[in-house]
Amino acid sequence: MKIAEFGSLQMVRTEPEHFGNSKIKSLTEEIKSDNIFEINASKSNGKSFQSYLLEAVNNVNSNQMNVSSLQKKLITNPDEVDVHDVTIAMSKARMSLNLAQTVIDRLVTDWNEISTTR
Repeated sequence: MKIAEFGSLQMVRTEPEHFGNSKIKSLTEEIKSDNIFEINASKSNGKSFQSYLLEAVNNVNSNQMNVSSLQKKLITNPDEVDVHDVTIAMSKARMSLNLAQTVIDRLVTDWNEISTTR
């Protein structure tokens, strides 16, 4: 497909769905029960929301512990650790902590909103 404004620009279609001759999948095709909030354990590999949440908190904790160990190594043996690795680990830990705090804040506000509507 050529676009006049861009000269010889051509679109490359890599997926069969891009050609337009395949069946369009419905978003509600996979929902088999009437309860939309029911979680299908086979699709989520048997993990519950609680296990996802605990796994995320453990990841945040491991990032924080990694930063702490790198800082200790930097103080005790500066030749073993690069300063850039410490700053990258600190940024990664800060971002994961901010994300966790944002998710928790959203959960709390949404829970309060749900409980006040009843």
